[in-house]
Formats: sequence, structure tokens, C-alpha cells
Amino acid sequence: MDLNIKDQLFVVCGATSGFGAAVLKYLVQDGAKVIAIARGRNKLIELEKAYPNSIQSFCADITASENIQLLLDKIDNRKLSGVFVNAGGPPAMKTLETKIEDWDNAYHQLLRWKVELTQALVPLMIKESYGRVVFLESSSVKQPIDNLVLSTSLRLAVVGFVKTLSQEIADSRVTLNIIGPGYHETPAINRLLDKKAEQENITVQEAKNKIASGIRMKRMGDPDDLGQLAAWLLSPASGYISGQTISVDGGQILSVHG
Repeated sequence: MDLNIKDQLFVVCGATSGFGAAVLKYLVQDGAKVIAIARGRNKLIELEKAYPNSIQSFCADITASENIQLLLDKIDNRKLSGVFVNAGGPPAMKTLETKIEDWDNAYHQLLRWKVELTQALVPLMIKESYGRVVFLESSSVKQPIDNLVLSTSLRLAVVGFVKTLSQEIADSRVTLNIIGPGYHETPAINRLLDKKAEQENITVQEAKNKIASGIRMKRMGDPDDLGQLAAWLLSPASGYISGQTISVDGGQILSVHG
């Protein structure tokens, strides 16, 4: 499917692994230009070699305010078509294991920078009467996942923020949507596997097998499946969809609104 994004400019956060790498791959395959953001310089160099003439790397912690300003400098006066908002999650913990500083850290890690980034980039899109923003959160915002109280709580705040803004700017031709992944074969799953193995006194591989067997499709997800959906949501084809949270979880959400 031609996404009609040739030579359009996108920003992809967490671009060197997991979901970010999958999204970047599908954008570039359709001819897009991407500012690829990640913390690891060596992996960014590998990306540039893999996709010559398509990638502009930005080695930075995008959750830091000063780097959001540097990103604006990199965009400069170019038209920005879309942003994939994505970063790692907090530690896997039960509610009573957490300390108040864990909540403070989760606020900065999961919510604050996304508000700041959105407030910086969305006005650029409104000015051009076009834009797509896709946030990578978690299916736990619809149905809690064990040991993810910090992630679930703060990601729910992101959902409220995105839904509200999408309504406020609904006539701007700028859309904002959320993808909520369940268990996928990405590095992010490791903190859950380690926690489950510790709690049940089993190996990490046994923990992984137990989780996979509990999924209705009997397997963990492939990041490419989500990457293709995200690329479509970042394209002109998704123009009548905004303010939605779409689960990609192998059918685990029990609600009819899952």
C-alpha cells in the first residue's frame, strides 16, 4: 500500500530498537525522510548506513527539555508531517512496592516530556493545516497488566491529555492517536519477564513461555505488526481518525470497547 508520504518529514523517538525501529522501517520504505532519535550513537550510525539519504540522526534523551529545543532546531523551517512519540517505561512494580519518588520519576518519564514535546510540535503542524501524532503507550490503559502500576497510571494521564487535545484542535487537520501494545517481542518486555521470574521463582524463559501461553493467540506480538499500523496512522490515509486508543494485544482486552 502506498502511504503517500514520499519525501515527507517525520520524527521517530526510540528509533533504533523495538517499536520505534519498526515504525521507522515502514516510513522509510514508503519514501519518507526521518529524524531518528535515540540515546545510542552507534545504533544510530548503523541506521544511517542501512537507510542512506533517508535518515537524519539525533543522539539525545528526548525526555530532557533542552533536547526538545534542539529538535526544533533540527526541524528548522521544514514542514513536519508526523511524530511517533515513544520512550521506555518505568520499573515493573506492584503498588505497595513503590515509593513516592518512583511516582515522581514516572511522571517525568511518561507524561511531562510528552506534553512539552506536543506543545512544541503541534503548533508547527497547525500552521501547515496538516499533521499526524501517534503515541506509543500500553494496552494496560484499557486493562491493567500485573506489575505495571506506574506505567498504567501515568499512561492513563497521557490518554486523557491526547483525547482532550484532539477535541480542541479537531478542525485543524492535525490528528492525535494512541497505540496500546500488549506483550511483544521487544527489549521492553524484559523488565516484565524478570519481575515474573523473580516472583514465581522460575527462569526468564519459563516466564516468557507462561505469558505467551496466556495470550489468546498463544504468542507474543511482532513489532512489525504494530509498525505497519503506526505508519498508516502517520499517513494521510488516517485523516478521519483522531483521539483514539487502539489496542494491539493479540485479543487480550476483554472489553467490547477494547
